[in-house]
Formats: sequence, structure tokens, C-alpha cells
Amino acid sequence: MKINSLIPCLFLFVTFSLTIASEKQKDRTLLAPTWPLGKLEQIILPREEWHPYPTFSQPDGFEQIPEHIRVAYIQEGEKAFNGEWPSLPASIFLDFVRNGNRTRFEHLSFSRRGRMADLVLAEVFERKGRFLDEIMNGIWAICEESFWGVPAHLGGQKAGHGLPDVTDPYVDLFSAETGVLLAWTYYLLAPQLDQINPLIAKRIVYETERRILTPYLEHDDWGWMGFKSRKGGYKNRVNNWNPWINSNVIACTLILEHDPERRLKLLHKVMDSVDNFMAPYPGDGGCDEGPSYWGRAGGSLFDCLELLYSASDGAINIYNAHLTQEIGKYIYRAYISTPYFLNFADAPAKVHIQPSLVFRYGKAIGDRTMMQFAAFEAKQYDWGDGTLGGSFGKLNRVLPALFSVKEILSTTPAEPLLRDVWLPDIQVMTARSKKGSKASFYVAAKGGHNNESHNHNDVGNYVVYFNGRPILVDAGSQTYTRKTFSSHRYELWNNQSAYHNLPTINGVMQHNGSQFKARNVKYSANNRRAQLTLDIAKAYPEKAQVKTWRRNIILNRGKNVQVAEKYRLKKFIEPFTLNFLTPLKPIVEEGGKIKLQNEDQPNASVYLIYDARLFTPSVETIEITDKRMSKSWRNALQRIVLKSKEKALGGQFKITIVKK
Repeated sequence: MKINSLIPCLFLFVTFSLTIASEKQKDRTLLAPTWPLGKLEQIILPREEWHPYPTFSQPDGFEQIPEHIRVAYIQEGEKAFNGEWPSLPASIFLDFVRNGNRTRFEHLSFSRRGRMADLVLAEVFERKGRFLDEIMNGIWAICEESFWGVPAHLGGQKAGHGLPDVTDPYVDLFSAETGVLLAWTYYLLAPQLDQINPLIAKRIVYETERRILTPYLEHDDWGWMGFKSRKGGYKNRVNNWNPWINSNVIACTLILEHDPERRLKLLHKVMDSVDNFMAPYPGDGGCDEGPSYWGRAGGSLFDCLELLYSASDGAINIYNAHLTQEIGKYIYRAYISTPYFLNFADAPAKVHIQPSLVFRYGKAIGDRTMMQFAAFEAKQYDWGDGTLGGSFGKLNRVLPALFSVKEILSTTPAEPLLRDVWLPDIQVMTARSKKGSKASFYVAAKGGHNNESHNHNDVGNYVVYFNGRPILVDAGSQTYTRKTFSSHRYELWNNQSAYHNLPTINGVMQHNGSQFKARNVKYSANNRRAQLTLDIAKAYPEKAQVKTWRRNIILNRGKNVQVAEKYRLKKFIEPFTLNFLTPLKPIVEEGGKIKLQNEDQPNASVYLIYDARLFTPSVETIEITDKRMSKSWRNALQRIVLKSKEKALGGQFKITIVKK
């Protein structure tokens, strides 16, 4: 059977609000109504006939994979062979409720799964049985765990956070990831495991049925499924958890479910749930979670669609749907310059895409730009010179990558340097001085509201790059803890508007909630300039006493970036401040100039120009000790604060970023 490709989405599930017209929702319910159970029975291949990849018993199928890659995986397996299956103590599981730490337990759990995947791939490529006993040990250790997920996600069980209740199985991101790891192990090696002892493969089936498939059928109340949101008219959108988990459930079902009727029932329910992800999705394809989450939002939607396409021998195909295409294209629309991507919300500024995922999505929707972008990123990072990377999904995403690597590396690479992008549904614009060039200025800005997925209070925020390097930035997110997705989320400095390129008005920052939003949003672009105009006053609570705050963010192509502000207050309480974040060294000069000095690249230094009659400048250093954030910004960011000298109820001014 010939198929395009196949793939069967760390992060906590949080539901944020976005209301979409019901007419659009119906138009985007693309899967379950089109292929009801009766049709699925006619088109879904029987379990015995679905062979998306070779198995251990079909060695010829793996010969098309370059030899140096096969050797690299065997070498990884050899490293894993002498490793350990770390214990998972209850006391470390309780870290999350005792001190908010997520990482200690996750490191232990994830290392088990990573080692398992390395051993499986090594055995598949070497075929000598050398790794089978350790694979058996890994299967047994994982199957004996009380919970396949992570402590931070236990809010989905009736007992809440703490220790897992084995009588109330809950399917979170990483329990689903664990299930699919075991499912692909079963697919590749079941006969070899049976030769050791038939209870090994049987245990995989039993545990996956008990922990994943049966609970999935029995529940409609888990938020990530989207059925509760549907009843509310999609008032509350589901995020990347939906396609990420559903893609894994599809693979577990196709590989491990032996009952044909139950297999179809599971697949149809997954399709129904995936519709709940797509129906309220922004029509412009914009991922309000940011490009780093695209891989587990739009990318995992593709995982779902590829599995369904394959299992139906191509009959289930929505790649021509406008929404499917727009969701794919977002990943290069958010690209700035390697390694930088637009990073509103919890996304980091530096992102490495998965070349195979982007390439195969582009191929499926017929988008050459997407395919060439994948080839470009592969070349930038020497992807294909050894193992193909990946943390989660080492089997369900590496397997299709292995069989597409030759095509990706033979594709002409091209960097997608789009001149202008406007995503009206999520109200995000990007613009660069010249199409196809990183030279001069790039600016991106957003409107939207403060209840987006992985939200920061950042309505009206913007970022500026020069020659492909950051000037004014969004800090992004820190390592996730219990506080990150709790009622204390906005106590974290990086989520507050005062630590974005935004004003603090009468001493008051923006507030979280869908009612705190941009108004009168207007976008335009021509050969000379691109601009986003919006009123951000409603992003602030009443105590800010602001009537209007009209912000006009302009890229004058090849010249500068200007931010023109016009405001009206209801009451003056204290001077407002303008905040700017930069990774560069600010040097305050006379005459309303602040040099943003790039000590690594002096030619990339620019000036921030302001009216010295209106503002008093100050600079503070934000030390960065968090590992996640430091990957983008090293050890520190600088915060520039311009304090207003005016006490008037209204006024206007302009900030200019220019190269001198």
C-alpha cells in the first residue's frame, strides 16, 4: 500500500476562551459527519492489513534508510543498553503538590521512555536480538507504573492532584505518549517478544486497553476532548492537548485494538473530538499558542490526519480544506530568521522545527514553500547526518521521518522570508523591509485579547528585529511549575504587561480575561510601509482610568520602526510608563536617544529615539536563571522604562527605532 507518510502532541492543558460564530463551526466540522460509522466500516483497513511501515520481520523495508542513520541508531542503542530504568518514588511524585516542582519526576519518567525508544530502534536496525532483554525490562517497568502521565496533570482525576488513583485512569499527554510508544514497539517487535515470552506483548495490549482505550470510550467529560466546549457553543476552545492526545489514541487503536467493532467506534470518537479542535480554530490558521506549540497543535492535527489517511487507504482526506492548509502555513508565516520565530504567548524566541513534520505536511497540502523551508532547516542543523532527534514521539514521529529523509535532503532548500503577513482572526501582523531579505527592520505586533491559550497579558505588544537579530523582544516563558497554570499565573513577571513592550497606565498593568482586548483594529500594507493600528485601553482594568490608548505600530520599509501613541485618560493618578525589553545593552545618551548596543555584532546596534521633554529614562537588568528562558536570552534581559513627565489627561508622542 502506498501512502504519503505517517505519523501518529510538554505542556499543560489549559482552556482559554474564544467565541466563534456557529456558522463557521458547522463549516469546519470536517471529519465525523463526513465519515460516520457506517462509512468507516467500508473504508478502514482491517488491523491485519494495515502495514504503514516494515517490521522486524521485513528487513528489506529498512534498507532504503541511509546506512549511516541506521548505524547511528544502533550506537544510540548501545549507549542505552548499559543504562538504568530509574525508580519513580511516590515522594518525588508528590513534589508538584509539596513545592510546585515538575521537573524531577518528569526527568525520571521521560528518561525511561527515551531509553526504551533508543533500544527498540537499535534492535530493528541491527536484528541480532542483542537489545531484546532490555526492551522487555523496559516494557515491564513501564507497565508496572501506577500512572503513565505526570503529576502536574493529575487534576483530571476525581481525587485531584497528589498521587495517582489507579481505579480512576486519566488520559493526559504523557500517558497517551507512553501508550503509543508501547504500541509501536508492539507493531515492530511483537513476534520477537513472543519468542521470549508471549505475556510481554500481551501485557502491552492489556495495559493500553486499561489505561487509554477503555477510559477514552467511557469519558466525554475531559476538557481536552472538546465535548463540553461544544455544548457551550465552543465558548471555551481546546488547545494542543486535543490533537496531541488524539493522534496517539488513533495509533494505539489501529495497532492494538483487536475487536473490529470497538476499533471503528474508537476511531469515530477520535474524529469527533478532533472536529472539536478544528471547528473553532482561527480561520487564518494562526496558532495563538505560538510557533513552538504549532508542532503539537497544527503538527499533531497532521499526525491525526495522516494516520486516518493511511488507515483508510487515502479515503479520509481533508488536505484540500482551506483550514487544514492555513494551519500548516502558519509555521513559516511566524518565521523571522534562524533560529528566531515570533514568540507571543508561552513560546520561546528560538525554535527548531521538525523538518520531517513540516515537509510532509507541506507535501500533503501541496505547499512548496513549506517543503523548501523544511529542507532549509534540515540543512541549517545538519539534520539527517545521524539520528533524527526528537524528545516525545521518538517512534511515532521518527518512523515517518526515517522514510522521508532522502526526499527532504534532496529538496532545494529555501528560507521563507515573507514580506507581509496578516492573521485577522488572532490579530497578528508581521512585516519585513523586503521580501526574501533579512536586511534592515522586521516588526511583528498583535491585538487579540488576554484569554488566549498560554496567554500573556500582552494586547498591543510588538517585537523588532534588525538584520535578522532581536532588538525589542518578548521574553517568552519560564520552566513550567505548579504556579504556571494556576490562579497565580500572572504573578510571574514574564506574563505581565509591564514586562512586554507596553505602557503601564496610572500604575496599572493589563488584566487577564477575554474582555480585556483590543478595539478598532486596523491593518494595512503597501510598498512603503506596513502598520497595525489599535486601541488597547480595554486591555486595562477600570482602575487604570484610561479612556483610549491608540497605538499605531509602523514599519517604514528599509528606514525605521515607529510607534505613535495617542491617549486619553479619565483621571490622572500617577505618571504612565513605557516599557521595553531588549537583549542588547542600552546606553542612555543625551537628546532623547538610547543606543541599543549589540556587543556580539556592533553593526546591528540601533537607537531608540524618544522626546526627552516628555520622558525620563531608566534601565534595569532582569537576571535570567531559568534554563528554559536562558536558551533564548542567555543570562539577562534589559528593561528600559520611560517615565512620563506629563500630568495631562491626554497627549500624543512617538517612539522611533532606527539605525544610525
